[in-house]
Amino acid sequence: MIYKIFRAPEWEKFHATGETAGAPIDLQDGYIHFSTAAQAPETARLHFAGETDLVLVSVDEATLGKGLKWEESRGGALFPHLFRNLTSADVVAVNRLGFEDGVHVFPDDMG
Repeated sequence: MIYKIFRAPEWEKFHATGETAGAPIDLQDGYIHFSTAAQAPETARLHFAGETDLVLVSVDEATLGKGLKWEESRGGALFPHLFRNLTSADVVAVNRLGFEDGVHVFPDDMG
């Protein structure tokens, strides 16, 4: 499973239209940034610090086909990047992220 963090308005637009090219940074970079379960908390800390209205989308990477590429990023770690639009059919689960004491709280069942 891989994960995408959306701000609530981004998620609402995606949910309403059934597909997305991603958040502004995704549009800028030309692909949709995802994280593994281990990477997601650091992604939230670095890119969503202090933001409280976030949605975590879970996607089974095995279903994304050739559009998914694992590329080196922070500290040499491999991150999943999707080079096509994400569709509602790709989404396995949706969770609101909690926020307690300045830290994002992720679902317990992330792996």
